[in-house]
Amino acid sequence: MVTIGMNYKVISGKESVFEDAFRNVLKVMEEMEGHSKSFLYKDVNDVQSYLIVSDWNSEDAFNAFIQSDKFKKVANWGKENILTGRPSHQVYKH
Repeated sequence: MVTIGMNYKVISGKESVFEDAFRNVLKVMEEMEGHSKSFLYKDVNDVQSYLIVSDWNSEDAFNAFIQSDKFKKVANWGKENILTGRPSHQVYKH
């Protein structure tokens, strides 16, 4: 089991666009083999800062999700100009 922490910094005013996009990404995650659960957290001190915490049975399963066509179709961060920069991911192994 691994937990993936995905940190995102959203452009001011795009918070609801990001949150809606996350809901679409979550639907894809839930269909992926190896996914257990995921949650979206918002920093109370910085409303443009988000963390997605996602549990997978392996890092390979998460990587397959990130590289999947299904994910690319719903993750519109770049196309919608939502993020201030590239997200950072951290892997926590259990």
